[in-house]
Amino acid sequence: MSTSTTIQQPATTGRAPSAAPRALAGEGRIGLRASLRHIGALMRRNVLQIKKDPESMFDVLLMPIVFILLFVYVFGGSIGASLGGDRQTYVNYVVPGMMAMLGMNIATAVGTGVNEDFRKGVMDRFRTMPIARSSVLVAKIVVELGRMTVATAILLGMGFLLGMELKTSVLGLLAAVGLSMVFGAAIMWIFILLGLSLKSAQAVQGMGFLVLMPLQFGSSIFAPTATMPGWLQAFTDYNPLSNLADAARGLMIGGPVAHATWLTLGWAVAITAVAAPLAVSKFRRKS
Repeated sequence: MSTSTTIQQPATTGRAPSAAPRALAGEGRIGLRASLRHIGALMRRNVLQIKKDPESMFDVLLMPIVFILLFVYVFGGSIGASLGGDRQTYVNYVVPGMMAMLGMNIATAVGTGVNEDFRKGVMDRFRTMPIARSSVLVAKIVVELGRMTVATAILLGMGFLLGMELKTSVLGLLAAVGLSMVFGAAIMWIFILLGLSLKSAQAVQGMGFLVLMPLQFGSSIFAPTATMPGWLQAFTDYNPLSNLADAARGLMIGGPVAHATWLTLGWAVAITAVAAPLAVSKFRRKS
C-alpha cells in the first residue's frame, strides 16, 4: 500500500506544472484595469532605461536641429524663392513638414529596440509573465511618443528662432502636433512588426532606410510637388506623409485642412488596424 501511495504522489505533482502555462495562455481574461497597470509598469521600466542610458536621447535632441539647419540654410533660399518669398518663407513651409518626418525616423528606433530586446532575452522574460502581450508593445509606443514630443518641441523651438510665424492659433498648432503623434504611433506598429520579423537590428535599420527615403523625399515635406514629374506627383498624391505635411501646414499657417486631415487619419487607422494585430500575433509566436 505504501508503494502505491508513493507512485501516485509524483503523478499528482506531475500535473501541476501544466497549470502555469494555461494561466499564461489565458491573457485574454486580463481586464482593462490590469492591462493599464501593466502598461504603466512597463512604461516606467522603459523610462528608467533611458535614464540609465541618456545617450539614447541624442537622436531626439540633435536630429531636429541638424535637419532644420541643413534644409533651411542649404535649400531655403532657392526653394523659398520658388514659393514666392525668401528663406523665412521656406521656414514656414518646411517646419510643419518636418513634424511628419520625425515620427518616421523615431519609428525606426522602435523597431531596432524591439529586435535588440528579443536578442538579449528581455522579451522572453516578459512572455513568461501573466500579462497581456499587447501591453509590452503599447508601453514601448507610449514612451516613444514621449520622445517624439521632445523632438517636436525642439523642432518648433528652432523654427521660431529661425523666424517661423504661427499664422493660425495655438489650438491649430496643438492640433498639428496631435495629428503627427497619431500618425507616428501608427507607423511605429509597422516598425515593431519589422523588428519582430527580421533577424537583426541592422536589417531593421536597412529596411527602414529603404522605406523612409522614398516616402520622405517623394512627398511635399521639403519642397512643393508642382515642379515634380507627373508620375512622381501621382505618387505624392497618395503618399501619407504628403497628406500629413499639408494638414500640418494648414493648421499652422493657414490653408485647406479638412481633406488632408481626414486622409491622414484614415491612413493612421488603416495602418494600425492591419499592423497592430500582426505585431501582437508575431510577438506571441516569435521563438
